[in-house]
Amino acid sequence: MKQRRPPQHFTIRYFPDACLRTKAKEVVEYGEPLRQLVARMTAVLKQQKHGIGIAAPQLGIDQAVAIVDVSSRMPQKKPLILINPKVISGDGLIPSKEGCMSVPDYTGLLQRYRAVNLRWRNLEGALMSNSYEGLEAVCIQHEVDHLNGILFIDRIASLKRDLIPRSPKRG
Repeated sequence: MKQRRPPQHFTIRYFPDACLRTKAKEVVEYGEPLRQLVARMTAVLKQQKHGIGIAAPQLGIDQAVAIVDVSSRMPQKKPLILINPKVISGDGLIPSKEGCMSVPDYTGLLQRYRAVNLRWRNLEGALMSNSYEGLEAVCIQHEVDHLNGILFIDRIASLKRDLIPRSPKRG
């Protein structure tokens, strides 16, 4: 079976785009097209001023691929390339103020696990597992939600109280 190449250019998809509400398909083929997809996703993420994570559905790609990169806030951390990630368990709920490239006009207050146990595959297809906490754990949960068609606005207890319009940018 011939592997499809990812598109050359990606455009971030915005709510209410239907691709953001669709569960991503599991990756079954590992190779150069997947590496190219990850490279392009990484490039898009680096173009975002405050971005710390991206999921393939945010770019209209129906594959369970996500990148978490909190190194701009935690320099000791390296980017995580997550293929078919699954949060196995979580511990201790904490408040989280989140934003999203696909919902650019709002931030929201919600609850996330403080720590998670994660299982995923790497770019070669090897099964990996590890525990994460703090910002990295929160970002992982946010990106895994994207792969399941869930947005942070779906996890807000009260849209009226906890969904906050971003202030307009000053020139």
